[in-house]
Amino acid sequence: MKSDIIIPKVENVFMAAVQEWSDDFMDKVWYVYLVNDSDFDLDSVMVVSKAFGTIKGEMKKTSLLRHAFIKVPSVSVIKVEMVEQSVLALNNEFMVTYFIGNTLYDKKFIFRTNTINEQATQEVPVLFKNGVVVK
Repeated sequence: MKSDIIIPKVENVFMAAVQEWSDDFMDKVWYVYLVNDSDFDLDSVMVVSKAFGTIKGEMKKTSLLRHAFIKVPSVSVIKVEMVEQSVLALNNEFMVTYFIGNTLYDKKFIFRTNTINEQATQEVPVLFKNGVVVK
């Protein structure tokens, strides 16, 4: 039975953390984007995020945040959420689920502890800004 289940591989869809100026906070903050670098539109997109890890020997975790997007067009980006400075010291996990046609895709993207930082940036495809990419 299990051999009959086909789990499609997620390709050309990834997450990127980009540092941008925020007029609300009057400072640079990190925003996480969902990047669709594929030739297909993503339909019924759901992103569930959380942060978890240990700080000073104490286990910490955040509540779940859920984001829904009707469509993410091919070769485009969509801003998902701001990552608060204090949770950069934790693992930041984003579970992404979407449809291409009638096929359901899902993948877990994790920004490991302290990997979201200015020294780890590179140019993000499609967005053309420097950021930290997780594929």
